[in-house]
Amino acid sequence: MELNFEHLQSAHCENGVTRSLLQNIGINQITEPLAFGIGAGLFFVYVPLLKINNGPVLAFRPMPGLIFKRTCKALRIPVVRKKFSSKQQAEAFLNQCLAERHPVGCQVGVYYLTYFPKEYRFHFNAHNLIVYGRDDDNYLISDPVMEHATTLSSYELERVRFAKGLLAPNGQVYYPKAGAVVTDDQIKKAIKSGIEKNTRIMLQGIVPFVGVKGIKFTGNKIKKWREKLGLKQAGLYLAQLVRMQEEIGTGGGGFRYIYGAFLQEAWQYHPINELMEISKIFTHSGDLWRTAAVQAAGIYKGRLGSQEDFNVMGDYLLEIAEVEKNAFTALKNIKWH
Repeated sequence: MELNFEHLQSAHCENGVTRSLLQNIGINQITEPLAFGIGAGLFFVYVPLLKINNGPVLAFRPMPGLIFKRTCKALRIPVVRKKFSSKQQAEAFLNQCLAERHPVGCQVGVYYLTYFPKEYRFHFNAHNLIVYGRDDDNYLISDPVMEHATTLSSYELERVRFAKGLLAPNGQVYYPKAGAVVTDDQIKKAIKSGIEKNTRIMLQGIVPFVGVKGIKFTGNKIKKWREKLGLKQAGLYLAQLVRMQEEIGTGGGGFRYIYGAFLQEAWQYHPINELMEISKIFTHSGDLWRTAAVQAAGIYKGRLGSQEDFNVMGDYLLEIAEVEKNAFTALKNIKWH
């Protein structure tokens, strides 16, 4: 059983799942950048007390499922979302959805995704893909970060849907209900609310390790890692930063480029010149994140290693924090027409 579903490659998994599922129910206006921006997808958090893969928790995206949830809520599209404690119930509900001709989004762990290159497989449970059909014991998979659609056996799919550890997906499935009509006026309102939400998140002043304060906090911590942790462990921590930034979807740098593209598309609905100018600032921030990743890679691969190298790395993040603070402050001060 294969549904009438078009596989679309995207820069990031949840943006792509959101766009594809919405297009499947006839809502074709929502591009990947619009989904990312309406869903307030730009984020940063550093939680030193939590560990994943023997490194600190660093995230450049909100909790899995939030971009989809926020986008649909802003556009007034009802959704179905379920988690399961029973693998049998999870499979039965998935099969029911497919029988009713609903492609579904699934949150999965990437460690056992057999179609991923081995170097990209590690314990990370916030990946999203679409199941759009079944052929005997194989499920048809549209993973937005892959060029072509693929398959997973029922065992392989069950394994990634019930991966253990931080952010365990618990068989989560979700999809938008058909029948909603989205107008340009709704999109205009959703763009504005998405920008306002993302601005609050990134400029919030309570928790020091979230948003632009979190980027600054991390930059200052990096300068102390060599002395506190030793060169080897400090290098592994930087490898964790680069992995979360560049290897999971689009991470730090790529997300800034997508947000810049979102502001350009937002201008088509809100022709405010400041949006185009602020878009350029986020592109500059993306360039800085990519430069910082090169510096970090030089350290954990052993080409660099002095205290000055760590200072340079920390200073990159301090500069990024200031750039993004200015960008979000400018967004906060926009006079909407």
